[in-house]
Amino acid sequence: MPMVTTDDGVEIFYKDWGTGQPIVFSHGWPLSSDDWDTQLLFFLQHGYRVVAHDRRGHGRSSQVGDGHDMDHYADDLAAVTAHLDLHDAIHVGHSTGGGEVVRYLARHGESRVAKAAILSAVPPLMVQTPDNPGGLPKSVFDDLQAQLAANRSVFYRNLASGPFYGFNRPGAEPDEAIIENWWRQGMTGGAKAHYDGIVAFSQTDFTEDLKKITVPVFVGHGDDDQIVPYADAGPLSAKLLKNGTLKIYPGFPHGMPTTKAETINADLLEFFRS
Repeated sequence: MPMVTTDDGVEIFYKDWGTGQPIVFSHGWPLSSDDWDTQLLFFLQHGYRVVAHDRRGHGRSSQVGDGHDMDHYADDLAAVTAHLDLHDAIHVGHSTGGGEVVRYLARHGESRVAKAAILSAVPPLMVQTPDNPGGLPKSVFDDLQAQLAANRSVFYRNLASGPFYGFNRPGAEPDEAIIENWWRQGMTGGAKAHYDGIVAFSQTDFTEDLKKITVPVFVGHGDDDQIVPYADAGPLSAKLLKNGTLKIYPGFPHGMPTTKAETINADLLEFFRS
């Protein structure tokens, strides 16, 4: 399997298909690069080179016990882009991956980057603080960690079959294959990485990172996101970015790149080509 070894000895698995301008995809918690399959094939067929990696502790990358924080996530992404010598790249991040992209751009600069897109993303800050009164109480994330520690398999099954894709909404028709694929990806990764990752995605403040970014950034968020409530995420990120384009998707769930792929892919393609 294609791997790059980071400076601290972690093996990061990646996919690298096609030629042309590179698009680099950063996945959400607790998934893997497989979550981008629909996007990888779509953009490959539109003449792009597509790259996606498994975050440390996730998927096929090393299940290490430490380094599960945004700085390491960004550094691991930088290791992939340097290893592949990517230039003029477009970075796309979903959920936690959106935070990873924002931290990467702020921490490693934009010399290799043309544009970015963050979807249902965790920035600027998820947890409630005196400066972020619209955030979710820390107890919400403590409960997620408790459920993960008690029975990760059951927790992941319930999350995928419920709020992640909006399958718990009245009239929704749960897709068993989507639920099983989410569960499969989650269970392939490491429990320690996922446990620590809850702190990483909920308590990292990206406010100053967003202010540093100058490349054009597409910010997409569904207004029925039950995982990262959009009012305290997408609109606030777009305001902090120097060159942000905000699009709110009425009724779309957190996992919209999967269940609403046709719409999301078309909008991303239009933004990339503009």
